[in-house]
Amino acid sequence: MTVGTCRVELRLAGNSSLKGKRRVVKSLKDRIRGRFNVSVAEVDRLDEWQRATLGIVCVSNNSRLVDETLAKVVNLIETDADALILDYEIDLMAY
Repeated sequence: MTVGTCRVELRLAGNSSLKGKRRVVKSLKDRIRGRFNVSVAEVDRLDEWQRATLGIVCVSNNSRLVDETLAKVVNLIETDADALILDYEIDLMAY
């Protein structure tokens, strides 16, 4: 079994409130879940309205599939006009 985690730091430049941030983050999380069947949550910077940190997790018996899926998630986030990726990290753990 392989567990892959991805931490993505985002800048949400167009926001001027936490309400706007929640709208952008919820939309992004829903698209990621719907397209890739992974778990995703906002895990840090909850009170900053122009920054967000997402945690994404994928589990499979195929490590290549996990790595490719998380890379595709990052690519999807890169195409989002409301969010700019500042940094990301993908880790795979085999059990």
